[in-house]
Amino acid sequence: MVDVLSQGEIDALLAALSSGEMDAEELKKEETEKRIRSYDFKRAVRFSKDHIRSLTRIHENFARFLTTYFSAQLRTFVQISVVQVEQLPYDEFIRSIPKMTILNIFEAEPLEGRMVLEVHPNVAFAMLDRLLGGIGSAPSKVSTLTEIETTIMERIFSRAFQSLQEAWKTVLDITPRLEAMETNPQFMQIVSPNETIALISLSTKIGDTSGMINLCIPHVVVEPIMSRLSTHQWFTSEKKSRAPEEVVALKQRVSKAKLPIVAELGESSISVSEFLGLSVGDVISLNTSVKDGLSIKVGDKLKFIGSPGVLKERVAVQIDEIVSEGVEEFDE
Repeated sequence: MVDVLSQGEIDALLAALSSGEMDAEELKKEETEKRIRSYDFKRAVRFSKDHIRSLTRIHENFARFLTTYFSAQLRTFVQISVVQVEQLPYDEFIRSIPKMTILNIFEAEPLEGRMVLEVHPNVAFAMLDRLLGGIGSAPSKVSTLTEIETTIMERIFSRAFQSLQEAWKTVLDITPRLEAMETNPQFMQIVSPNETIALISLSTKIGDTSGMINLCIPHVVVEPIMSRLSTHQWFTSEKKSRAPEEVVALKQRVSKAKLPIVAELGESSISVSEFLGLSVGDVISLNTSVKDGLSIKVGDKLKFIGSPGVLKERVAVQIDEIVSEGVEEFDE
């Protein structure tokens, strides 16, 4: 994108050229020289800005689902939001996380390969403390997990992957499954050190404890579905028509819906004193004739004109006319 100079900058440039502080020939020479931009092959750009925007939108939904899930499980205030979505080498991600942390290694069929949900120890131990009856505080010194603590964490994070499945439904139906849990990043090697990954950072707050949850998605895992991560493809897929079986199921559900149908004989207006004076045998005159048809309403909409009768010793109404769409009342 070309930088636009302000009027003050233009005036200063003209003044420098006039005074001889700057040489116009040198400026032309610099302009004609080839501009070289450095490229780091260790930080290869595999995800476009469009892909990053789509991943951000997907995992904003993931953050909302996680907030609901953990709030219900921990029965306390939990707030999770997306802070950043970036791409970087896998080795750089490993070096950026604590030496002792909670690493949930999982697969998500039909995608091939493994991904990682890294939970900061402050967040993980606050969850553990809350589940075991505490107030949800993180320990001052993080130690290794016992077998009981490992089992509890595996259970709660295994269920958390259902939120990831819901968030990805707009792109692909995946089935996340926890494969292993590690605490030392050096023992976790899911891809080569130079492999580009998408890192989704989630800011997490549980009561008074805060920390980060990082989702590491290697490029090689999502490469087969990269086209689906484009914004155009995403919005197009949202507008797709329903599958035939969904249409049939919807029609069956609608056909079983119950609607109130009312056949009106007519209307009449009387005073309160006349109403209080009514007794058995009194007759109330209606505003319709016995020769007129009955107004048959579905809900509060006039749909048919019919005539009263008896069918199998039960009061019935025969439909004589279908009222045109948009007609609200029967004209005398």
